[in-house]
Order: sequence, then C-alpha cells, then structure tokens
Amino acid sequence: MDDAINKDLSCCLDVLKRGGIIIYPTDTVWGIGCDATDSNAVKKIFEIKRRADSKALITLVDSVAALERVVAEVPEVAYQLIDVAVEPMTVVYDRGVGVAPELLAEDGSIGVRITSEEFSKELCKRFRRPIVSTSVNISGEPAPKCFGDINPDLLKAVDYVCEAGHERPWASKPSTVIKLSAGGVIKILRK
Repeated sequence: MDDAINKDLSCCLDVLKRGGIIIYPTDTVWGIGCDATDSNAVKKIFEIKRRADSKALITLVDSVAALERVVAEVPEVAYQLIDVAVEPMTVVYDRGVGVAPELLAEDGSIGVRITSEEFSKELCKRFRRPIVSTSVNISGEPAPKCFGDINPDLLKAVDYVCEAGHERPWASKPSTVIKLSAGGVIKILRK
C-alpha cells in the first residue's frame, strides 16, 4: 500500500479508537463508519445521517472469523453464500452479539458484510473490531456514486475523511442484502 493509504489507515484507526466517525472507501459506496461496539459512536452516525434509529446499520468485517464474533449462530447456508458471492453481499443474521445494541434491528438481527475491498478490509483487520458501514448520505437521499457527490455538510460532521481514492471510480450501488433465518430460510431484501 502506498503512503497516502497508510496515512489514511493510521488516521482512521486513531479516530475509531477514540469513538470518532470516519468517511472511508468500502467495497460498495463511500461509507460513514465507526466502531460497531461503541454505542455513543453509533448514535452519532444516526444523528449525522438524520436516520431513524429503528433502521439498523450494516457492519463490516474482514473475515469469516470476525463474522463469527458478531453473530450468535452462522447458518451453514451462509458459508455457502459467502463462498459463491461475486459481488458485495450483506447477510442479515437472526441474532447479533458483541456489538452496540443500536446496530441491531428491533428483532435482534444484524446485517454483516465481509469486505474484500483493499482499504476497508485492511482497516477492519488492523482495528480488530467490526466497523459500521452505511452510505454517506442524509437518510432518504440517494447514496453518492463518487466522492464528489458526498454532501459537504456530512464531510464537516465527521472526525476524519479519507484523503486517498477521491478520484477512484467506485461501485455505484449498495450491496445485495439477504436475510437468513432459522431453518435456512433465505429472503432477498435488496438486490
């Protein structure tokens, strides 16, 4: 990784450890994130996005091992889906554990994505905790297709904005979201 990316990783880690909020590149769209185990930080994201706290946020991890630390039980079919996924896929599991309660849906479920994008994967790996990943937009507005589309008010509302990758074309759509329930029931929530 080049110096600019290493600087961003370093700054992001510092901010995350202090309970701050970052804007960073992910495997889908530019994300706004924080330590997924820090309730106060998660609440700040809801405030910044003006999002109803009844709408759960997605959590990013870097590996199956990290996934298993935030989900009470990973159904066998989830491992199969993860193995065959060619595009970013968020899976909603029945019960999240070890994360801020504000991240969970009213039924206790949690949406988790294993990122394969270089920056977000390395950030999760170095942080050793799950990281919130939600699009950098005011709730109800479209997700930005590139860095230049991010609302300037949101850029000012966070503690750190990654400097590298602004010119890089990004995936312009959010991940597919699949809900897995007991007994292996699969429901596509967003395609």
